[in-house]
Amino acid sequence: MNGDTRPIAIMDSGVGGLSILREVVALLPNEDILYFADQGHVPYGPRPIEQIRDFSRGITEFFLARRAKTIVLACNAASAASLHYLRKAFPEVPFVGMEPAVKPAAEQTRSGVIGVITTKATFQGELFASVVGRFARDKQVVTEVCPDFVELVEAGDVDSQHAREVVQARLAPLLEQGIDQLVLGCTHFPFLTPLLAETSGPGVTIVDPSPAIARQTGRVIAGLRSSNSRQGSILFFTSGSRKRFIEQAVQLLAWDVNPQQVAQVVWTGAQLVE
Repeated sequence: MNGDTRPIAIMDSGVGGLSILREVVALLPNEDILYFADQGHVPYGPRPIEQIRDFSRGITEFFLARRAKTIVLACNAASAASLHYLRKAFPEVPFVGMEPAVKPAAEQTRSGVIGVITTKATFQGELFASVVGRFARDKQVVTEVCPDFVELVEAGDVDSQHAREVVQARLAPLLEQGIDQLVLGCTHFPFLTPLLAETSGPGVTIVDPSPAIARQTGRVIAGLRSSNSRQGSILFFTSGSRKRFIEQAVQLLAWDVNPQQVAQVVWTGAQLVE
């Protein structure tokens, strides 16, 4: 019995979604995975919602042409801009989206003050306002938009003195307001966790939604699982530099990445061509 061997597809504007990929691989090692990094358009955060939506639709069509059984929007900006739109446009495929993990932060806070670091598209989206309204109406939620964090991770600069100074400057306003929870509102940000924890100190809990997204992916494909007797494979695609993506993936994941697993694709209008 091979089960359903169609792949799980994971998309992000760049390498941030690798933080979701590693959790999915750990939880669902028998599943084949397609990962797409739209590095030709990174970052998504400052872009108009309609443009992000167009990119997300093109990537979805690319995945469906490769028989994806579910699609994970491992990008908070893409989820905020596109999740509801994609579910309506492609009702035949289940989507897993990101939302800032405000709910667990609200449940765990002792000070009543929650910090959220995010990108512009996520912060301005209806999804973020909805999450805060549902789960943290009686809490103080303070937000810092951190586009430079995305740039640090895309550059592989996650432990330098420069990165430390950028993190300290961004977190200072949140720490001054007494946060005891720090919600990571972008999938790039988990790769900065050591610096975030160092800067925040032991009194602040870092809330990373990546494990929860992997568990949700497992629930979504519960009836579509591959056989437990096989080892899943991973294929990577980037709309940026293939060589650079391989270097980034090796650094961030601390995995060996076979160059044969990585393909470069190009945008032709609103379509992707391998």
